[in-house]
Amino acid sequence: MAGTSSNFRTPLSRARGLGAAKHGAGHFIAERVSGIALIPLALWAAFSGPMLAKGDFASASTWLAQPLNAVLAGLLVVVGFFHLRLQIQVVVEDYVYGFVSKTGLLLLNLFVCVLGAALGLFAILKVALLSGAL
Repeated sequence: MAGTSSNFRTPLSRARGLGAAKHGAGHFIAERVSGIALIPLALWAAFSGPMLAKGDFASASTWLAQPLNAVLAGLLVVVGFFHLRLQIQVVVEDYVYGFVSKTGLLLLNLFVCVLGAALGLFAILKVALLSGAL
C-alpha cells in the first residue's frame, strides 16, 4: 500500500486505529457557518449604523423596538461572540504552549465571550423595552 495516507500515521496511531481527536471537523464547520451567518448580519449593521447615528436616543430606541431589528441585533451579538470564541480558541491552541496557560486562556476566552454576549443582549433588550413597543 505504498503511497497511501496510512504511511504518514505514527506507529501508535496505526496500532490503535485512531486518527485525529475527532473534533476538528465540527469546529471547522462551526467556524464556516458562523462566518457565513455574519455576512448578512454585518451588512445589515453597516447599513443601519449610519442611519442610527443621525438620530437621537429616542429614535434609536424606537428603531430597536421593532421586532425584526431587535432580533437581528441580538443575532449579530450572539453569532459575533460565538465566532470570536472559535477564532480565539484556534489561535490559543496553535500558538500557546503549556497546559496551564493554554487552559487558562481558553477558559478566559469562554468567559469573556459569554459575558460580552450576555451584556450585549441585555443592552438590546433594555433599550428595546424602554421604548415600550415590545
